[in-house]
Amino acid sequence: MRDRLFIDPARRSTEVTETAIAVLHRLRSTGPLIHCITNTVVKNFSANALLAVGASPAMVDIPEEAGMFAGIAGGLLVNLGTPQAEQRDAAREAVAAASAAGTPWVLDPVAIGVLPVRTALAHELLASRPTAIRGNASEILALAGSGGGGRGVDAADTTDAAADAARRLALDSGAIVAVSGPVDLITDGVQTARVANGDALLTRVTGGGCSLGAVTAAFLAAARGTEVSAFEAVVAANLVYTVAAELAATPGADGAPVGPGTFAVGFLDALAVVDSADLHDRAHLTLTGAATPAEEVLA
Repeated sequence: MRDRLFIDPARRSTEVTETAIAVLHRLRSTGPLIHCITNTVVKNFSANALLAVGASPAMVDIPEEAGMFAGIAGGLLVNLGTPQAEQRDAAREAVAAASAAGTPWVLDPVAIGVLPVRTALAHELLASRPTAIRGNASEILALAGSGGGGRGVDAADTTDAAADAARRLALDSGAIVAVSGPVDLITDGVQTARVANGDALLTRVTGGGCSLGAVTAAFLAAARGTEVSAFEAVVAANLVYTVAAELAATPGADGAPVGPGTFAVGFLDALAVVDSADLHDRAHLTLTGAATPAEEVLA
């Protein structure tokens, strides 16, 4: 019998917040194993973010092991930040195995558009139908064929400028598309959530965006076998992640401002303790668009 967490056809923000809380509790109680093929700059921070939120990370990024591991992991992240040749082969192998095993996987198309090798690989992997795609506005525009990319890993476009491309990309690929920015936008092509939480300090820490991809894979893994949809799981990941950022950016009793170094440590602490009261008090979540009549439920 499936564990029933919550599913809400009306998509009211308070009910979706309740779903996020339920998935967070399930993540912490089950500790899903998350397979990360990610860039060398953020490996350590991504692993620590996964541990903090309650998941178990594994950075298996060489061929002949990546495929085997993707078949037994609860979720997979493929991040194209530093795609060396061996890692590109490992990504192809892992995606094929994840697809065969029904493992949810996240594509993070880092810095595509301007750089040709990773751009071609992102489009190749897109054809394998990721469960979710996470990127900044310029990366999502480039993946949708509507833009030329940003400035390296930095976006040159706003989240709203990528909204139509994100919805089209979601409908064409079948993936949940999450656009990171001052307000995160998540869409399945029919319905759209906007999460207006977070803090600018996330952009001053290496891995602030990339680690969200890993955490998204963890929430998708936690939702497997429940009635929580992939859309709800991705919204939950963004909500928990950005509320934790707000907690970490809040000055302490002495009122001293929080800098990037202090924030990085505080953010990991906040991911470990963010709870239902924090989410109820701080969630700024809006939903638009018709509810999907037969929304995909993670098998």
